Amino acid sequence: LGDWAHPLVLLTLLPIVIGVSLASFTEASFNWMGLGAAMGSNVFFQSRNVISKVVMGDEKKKVDSVALFSMITIISFLITLPLALTVEPQAFTALAAGEIPGDIIDKALKAAFCFHAYQQVSYAILSRVTPVTHSVGNCVKRVVVIASSILFFRNPVSPLNLAGAGIALSGVAAYSTVKRMSDKWKNEKKEKED
Repeated sequence: LGDWAHPLVLLTLLPIVIGVSLASFTEASFNWMGLGAAMGSNVFFQSRNVISKVVMGDEKKKVDSVALFSMITIISFLITLPLALTVEPQAFTALAAGEIPGDIIDKALKAAFCFHAYQQVSYAILSRVTPVTHSVGNCVKRVVVIASSILFFRNPVSPLNLAGAGIALSGVAAYSTVKRMSDKWKNEKKEKED
């Protein structure tokens, strides 16, 4: 994208990563394989964001966030359908035979709608901010999900979980402040050069 983050901005990402890790680490369902899968997912998520931002920012091929997300969704469906048919043919056979209860189909459709709406909002936000800022927002979302699970499901919370959430939120505040200052420094430098 040709945009380099100031080293102080990059430094503020450390407390976010450390805080989210601490907030998640003592989760009852934690395991290393899950962590590895989550990290792999994050790599692909961030790669998608960067590539999407490049496409959305290309003046010659100007594609808005809704159109780009729609194209990605259709292509993803076409790529994964053969895999799903190969790996889980019994699910499609049961669906075709009407063996799956209607309430499960209804819940699955509602979940799909909510996830699609979430992704549309995510792309709308990505079209307005940098991929790094978008990722920081995603980290905040994770802390909010953890806090919500504590409040609504009464999940037990350790002091380490609370410290992690606090560290992550402090990192987000630091990122926001330093990013704003960095943008101001860049603008002042650009004005001096002009």
